[in-house]
Amino acid sequence: MRNALSGETSPYLLQHADNPVEWHPWGETALALARESGKPILLSVGYSACHWCHVMAHESFEDPQTAQLMNELFINVKVDREERPDIDRIYQIAQQMLTQRSGGWPLTMFLAHDDQRPFFGGTYFPPQARHGMPAFRDLLVRVADYYREHRDELHKQNDALMEAFATLESPPADAAAPLTDAPLLACRSQLERSFDRVNGGFGGAPKFPHPTTIERLMRDWHATAGSPEPDLHALYMATLTLTRMADGGLFDHLAGGFCRYSVDAQWSIPHFEKMLYDNGALLANYASAALATGETLFARTAGQTAAWLLADMCSPEGGFYSSRDADSEGHEGRYYVWTREAIESALTSGEFAAFAPRYGLDREANFEDGWHLRVTRGIEEIAVSLGTTRDAVGAQVDAARAKLLARREQRIPPARDEKLLTSWNAIAIRGLAIASRSLEQPALADAATRALDFLRGHLWQGGRLLATYKDGRAHLNAYLDDYALLADAIIELLQVRWRSEDLDFAVALLEAMLEHFEDREVGGFFFTSNDHERLIHRSKSFADDATPCGNGVAAAVLQRAGYLLAEPRYLAAAERTLRAGWSGMSRQPQAHTSLLVALEEYLSPPQIVILRGNATGIERWRRELARLHAPRRITLAIPGDAPGLPASLAAKAPQGDAVAYLCRGSTCSAPIDSLSVLLRDLRLALAS
Repeated sequence: MRNALSGETSPYLLQHADNPVEWHPWGETALALARESGKPILLSVGYSACHWCHVMAHESFEDPQTAQLMNELFINVKVDREERPDIDRIYQIAQQMLTQRSGGWPLTMFLAHDDQRPFFGGTYFPPQARHGMPAFRDLLVRVADYYREHRDELHKQNDALMEAFATLESPPADAAAPLTDAPLLACRSQLERSFDRVNGGFGGAPKFPHPTTIERLMRDWHATAGSPEPDLHALYMATLTLTRMADGGLFDHLAGGFCRYSVDAQWSIPHFEKMLYDNGALLANYASAALATGETLFARTAGQTAAWLLADMCSPEGGFYSSRDADSEGHEGRYYVWTREAIESALTSGEFAAFAPRYGLDREANFEDGWHLRVTRGIEEIAVSLGTTRDAVGAQVDAARAKLLARREQRIPPARDEKLLTSWNAIAIRGLAIASRSLEQPALADAATRALDFLRGHLWQGGRLLATYKDGRAHLNAYLDDYALLADAIIELLQVRWRSEDLDFAVALLEAMLEHFEDREVGGFFFTSNDHERLIHRSKSFADDATPCGNGVAAAVLQRAGYLLAEPRYLAAAERTLRAGWSGMSRQPQAHTSLLVALEEYLSPPQIVILRGNATGIERWRRELARLHAPRRITLAIPGDAPGLPASLAAKAPQGDAVAYLCRGSTCSAPIDSLSVLLRDLRLALAS
């Protein structure tokens, strides 16, 4: 008998549909059962690519004796944290408050039957007691007994917990207090202190990519690039990190794309799951760095990451799937790891002679008894040792990579989570748009456009976004991140190719965001809409996590759209968001890098270049401008016959083949009809 998860779209929930546990999806049916039965709720939160979620499932949820206990004592609810980040966010915070330990997945929480308030929790629990953790079955009995015998005490604990939730948000900055660059300077200092000068990255193991941190450092450098003392160390920190990640085992050297994080400080051995959001954001990082530095490694890494996204993660409808699992055939990393014999048998002797030293096969095995590929020697060094040329070694390595990829594709691949999430697709669209512009690859803009059209066609209904799509079904109210990240992605895509309907879509997203998510009393935006399902807490966060913070992106895109469209409502909402997040941003700036982008552009408004004229003329100008790394510039090439332009853009009339209007904040230049003059003025503006 399948349980109540069998009708869900989430691959993670469907993985548990055949468990002997009587799982329910989160919803009124499960909550009503808890109220009627008086049984507490056992809430289990995870996601399909989560290794330890699989471990706990095999050890406990597939075990008939454990399932019997769960069914007798609890109403059991499964949640995919990628579909319901609202629920996950609340109970992760609660778990940390209750246990004083860090959170993670699988998240295991026990909730009161009548109001869903948590009274105990943790993450992974083993089937037998070990490492200071109780056996899961013993825990189930003890929790159920305690809930039955101490319900009144738990209600008092829950009241205290809810009071703690109410204090999570700091008061906003006073409306009269100036917003300064102090958090920007403090963040720069924090990053230098935590920087790993040998391996790149920040902090020790486990080590995460942190794309927003890399972007912050690139912006720090660029902001000083025209000054007598440019911040070259910021550039060094960003580029060393990008280099070490691209050469390390975090990167898939055969197919492209990055894994979630490294278990060691050297980026050598990853946790093998591949997430769409990491790869979309890192694609933007590498493409931007390639443009800024001319470094071939960065361009190649961006190109291979984009190729993996299009080859492996693109759905037939045009959107992008969510993730690839860490496990295959029941073992983490099995798909990616090689024996030396398997590689040698697939290659010619010349290919192996070049490939082996390049990727560490001439060293000790680095993953159990096998080899996970990472760059250990440079092409030039190998060429010298082999007495041949750099080009010859490069050709041998490339031929070997192609053969091994074909051989690897014959293995059983890790499972792919084929749901399509709006916010993660937005991150991929943004990355593809930036890469298309930076690498001059129009095909990447084509892919971004198809994904945007998919989202608009399937997840934009009745003037509102939906959060997730699979098997022809879109559902679940979208979250702040969906609106903010998608509007931001559209602004990036418009800088590659103009479509008036895309600008209209971005405006509709911002209007819906203001209407349904804004905290009009304090400022900033709630994570859930004003007509969302009522949960025990309506969260509002300003700090980044694995993805950019919705409030930070909302403030930045509202400012850009506010200047672009001459819309003071957007500028005012952005400032209110900065003031609402000021306290946290001042205390922990390194955790608020998305909001720092908005602060930077509040203090120094972005440069906006509007190109008008015939399509051929303005496209030539756009391509020239796109060859300049300018993270605080928006360039829009709008054909003279573009329909339905807002007044602020229509007023910038086309003249001849091409003409430019150079704006900073609400002030614009007279029309500039010479590309060389425009480039000169942009250089002067950078130096000022």
